[in-house]
Amino acid sequence: MTMKWRSRKGAVLLAVVTALAVQTVPDAGAGTAGGAAAPGHAGPDARHAEPHSLGRPASALKLKEWAKTQRTADRRRQAKPPAIRPLKGLNLTPPTRRPAPRGAADASALVLYDTAGPYGFLGELYGMATANLAGGFGAVSAKPVQQYAAGEVEQHTATIYVGSTYYGGSVPDAIPDAFYADVAATAKPVVWMNDNIWTLAGKVGVPAFTRKYGWDPTRSSFEPVGNVTRVDYKNEPLTRTIPAGADGGILRPAITDPAAVTTLATAQDTSTTPATAFPWAIKSANLTYLGEIPYAYTNETDRIIAWHDLLFDALAPDTPARHRAVLRLEDISPASDPADLMAVAQYLASQNIPYAFQVIPVYTDPKGVYNDGVPETVTLAQRPQVVDALKYLVANGGRIVAHGYTHQYQDVQNPYTGVTGDDFEFFRSHIDANNSVILDGPVPEDSLAWASQRITTGKALYAPAGLPTPDIWTTPHYAGSALAYEAVKQSYAARLERSLYFAGQLSGGPIDGQRYIGQFFPYPVRDIGGATVLPENLGNYEPEPANNHAARTPADIVRAARYNLAVRDGFASTFYHPYFGTGPLTEIVNGIRDLGYTFVDPASLVP
Repeated sequence: MTMKWRSRKGAVLLAVVTALAVQTVPDAGAGTAGGAAAPGHAGPDARHAEPHSLGRPASALKLKEWAKTQRTADRRRQAKPPAIRPLKGLNLTPPTRRPAPRGAADASALVLYDTAGPYGFLGELYGMATANLAGGFGAVSAKPVQQYAAGEVEQHTATIYVGSTYYGGSVPDAIPDAFYADVAATAKPVVWMNDNIWTLAGKVGVPAFTRKYGWDPTRSSFEPVGNVTRVDYKNEPLTRTIPAGADGGILRPAITDPAAVTTLATAQDTSTTPATAFPWAIKSANLTYLGEIPYAYTNETDRIIAWHDLLFDALAPDTPARHRAVLRLEDISPASDPADLMAVAQYLASQNIPYAFQVIPVYTDPKGVYNDGVPETVTLAQRPQVVDALKYLVANGGRIVAHGYTHQYQDVQNPYTGVTGDDFEFFRSHIDANNSVILDGPVPEDSLAWASQRITTGKALYAPAGLPTPDIWTTPHYAGSALAYEAVKQSYAARLERSLYFAGQLSGGPIDGQRYIGQFFPYPVRDIGGATVLPENLGNYEPEPANNHAARTPADIVRAARYNLAVRDGFASTFYHPYFGTGPLTEIVNGIRDLGYTFVDPASLVP
């Protein structure tokens, strides 16, 4: 019997986020809501779409409501500016900055976020995303801004405040005066995102603020909210795609002294003719300001790339430019075609390309969806030709990575067929009436013990087959619960993937499986759970559209890699399904190398 299995991780992989960081709802493949055969297994032409485009946010995040609230509050502030009494005895530092650390080894970040108001839960999600990124530089302390204690700014290399709650009206200011005073007085780098910068100016005294920083936040506004579809950074036209009605706007700074202000990135509002350009991020003295929170509605070419690089200015400004690449072969199981594996492996060996390859140790089709109705389970031990091919990969530049135990859940559609490679393993999902994959939350059995049992059982299957036991893991379809990720950390040194982070995870409160943010990284990080997460930031080749995700060509992947050159020590990390042959892979590898990236073994990135 010849298996026709084709992995389908579909746009499922990323899912997420809604708001925050986020990206796209993971869609698992090109299946339809009506139960048509999943393209992942439908035959030689079946394919597996990946998350790469904007997806729909979890409804629990209420992003459109948040955006409307912000726009309304800003119009109210403009119509009737609040009276803010300047703090007494405040001494501003001169517009100079003491040198920051030369590298990231000793860097530490203080991340402060809002939790007040009806959308306070967003603050924790944004705080987690920021803390994760800062975790690529050193130690991170993250907490609600109202818990700030006087003097803490001086204890860290840099401080980042994420302003997601627009204070005023029924939501009183939760920012302590001590924080306003320390921001004004410190010479250390401070990054301020989005809301409440006008209150800082009022607390400092607007004349004093404008003298030092060269702009007036009290005369700056999120209006008009136009259609900013591009943010230019380091000569790259980064994308910005926000759904209708979901844009809270970008603060347009009223610059009073152009000589004192450096524009770091420029927004292009295409709702006007010609397009209106205005600063998206600015720097003056030791203060860097971003006119929006860049975690919502992102993809691989998004303006978040600018933020990824700007973190170096705050935490490791003397980091030299270096551009590395990671290639991962995806969704290899006992049902894979060894000829496909050998063809790709021989090509990569001829190019001296180190790479990772993911293995699902058990293939199962519990309802016989692709086996004429006969249930089927196949292990590595039952497919010696596949194992021989995997041994060749290991001996010729390949690094084995674990990819779940069975990469599916029980014998139910989750969301497609219940078959290995089609479905989620550690999260529930379904396909809605619009043919989008929707994440429903952790599986009913979710617990540290349940996840650990699956993870350790799968890990024990490599050595008996004569293969190295992996030290790196990729979560099936990039979606696991907080407990599943903890179980992975107990068994593996690192994860190579995009990940989900949940409300309550940072605060230590009850974890909300319906409110989460999905995030990809431009470099290795130590995340808020203490895990090492290696980057995957380019997505994958996918020649056919699926689940409201467009097709993706080698040129699309190379374009994303080019934009990521803006990150001074960033990566170009992609993955590829061996059943597509070597043609598209050659275009991807050559395109990334021609940009100046050097392919590395992902194991070299694990501390």
